[in-house]
Amino acid sequence: MASHNDDDTMPEETQGYKLSQPKQSLAEYNQMDAGDESLQRYKQSLGLSGGKDLSDPSDPRVCIIIALIMESPGREPTEIRPSNAEEVRKLKETPFRIKEGAKFTMSAEFKVQHEILSGLHYVQVVKRGPVRVSKDSEMIGSYAPNTDKQPTYIKRFHEEEAPSGMLARGTYDAVSSFVDDDKKKHLEFEWRFKIASDWD
Repeated sequence: MASHNDDDTMPEETQGYKLSQPKQSLAEYNQMDAGDESLQRYKQSLGLSGGKDLSDPSDPRVCIIIALIMESPGREPTEIRPSNAEEVRKLKETPFRIKEGAKFTMSAEFKVQHEILSGLHYVQVVKRGPVRVSKDSEMIGSYAPNTDKQPTYIKRFHEEEAPSGMLARGTYDAVSSFVDDDKKKHLEFEWRFKIASDWD
């Protein structure tokens, strides 16, 4: 498995990428000039459109990952709840099966609280034995704390296709991370999946 002390689970640097706005506190965003249409659109893009803040003062987390959802045509969606330690333990012991060649789409359901979340990425490193097979990074985006108008966010990722063929079949180890622009890991967990000739 990848060492969690190196940069393997961090998103790749994007050359020339800069935030469209400097990072500011939630109070500063709320005090922006109401007469500036471009700032209004930017605030709306972050979800700063009013409503009761749902931040839990007893929970210091800024980003709470509720579920990863896998959808594949003709099958019921499958959920992984990575904040549940027992569920993650079972995923490591009993690999998640994926049919070779199947097309599937992953989605992340999450909650933001206390402050603006800037540049959240989903990073997944996959190994087969000691060999790294892939490292993928999906930009999720920047979000304001959730309110009663929108209790959670759901981000749908790009469609993927599982590898196929005898050489592709087998068990893989994965490390998944949710990392923001400040390189802060909001969640990291290990799991396993198996590419098989069929789903069951």
